[in-house]
Amino acid sequence: MNTTLKKFLTRISILVTLVATITVTTSRSQAQRLAVDMELILAVDCSYSVSQAEYQLQMNGLARALRSPAVNRAIHAGHYKRISIALIQWSGSNNQVVSIPWTVIGSPNSVAALSERIGKLPRHVAIGPTSISAVIAKSLHMFNNSPYRSYRKVLDISGDGRNNDGVPAHFLRDVAIKKGITVNGLAIINETPTLHHYFRNAVIGGQGSFVIKANSYEAYEYAIQKKLVREIAPLPIVQNTF
Repeated sequence: MNTTLKKFLTRISILVTLVATITVTTSRSQAQRLAVDMELILAVDCSYSVSQAEYQLQMNGLARALRSPAVNRAIHAGHYKRISIALIQWSGSNNQVVSIPWTVIGSPNSVAALSERIGKLPRHVAIGPTSISAVIAKSLHMFNNSPYRSYRKVLDISGDGRNNDGVPAHFLRDVAIKKGITVNGLAIINETPTLHHYFRNAVIGGQGSFVIKANSYEAYEYAIQKKLVREIAPLPIVQNTF
């Protein structure tokens, strides 16, 4: 065997070993992540159209919804009886803030702690236009870097207006779907009566996706509780009949 061939085979051997090592390391890294029943991002609208009082109605409603028996039953219906949640406040294309990073809830104490934290959460993001596409892009990054593993990844977007900043929302929605992420919507229709139709056509998508309508910010608490129960509960097994 000549020297050139020996060097070539040596390089191939080193490359194969390196790739194998990286693959094993990545697999171990994924395996070491805590398993949860789902990873859920709550995206809260903080754009120009949302007053401080309306922002607080969202936070208080979300905090109380998490403490509700119905939501807790949905969490405990899963295999692991725990989920991971993160919260993003968003407005324009350059204004998305992760106000609560990935947090696991399941036990009554963990749910109560997160609920209290959300209820006291100040408005972190600068007010601005409405970029649903940007918050989807931000969420894709968060899912990609989640410290947890699950078979279900859901983005829950609440808003009271159409995308008016950045690329059209459906461009990023379609990317999310291809990555196996479900995008659900809560349309607050106090200013735009047909907003839920826009959400249905341009925002939501993926397995089991849906949109829920809230007629006002005062109705947000009931709507978000109903929405959380529906998206946290394990998806029904569809049986084919022949």
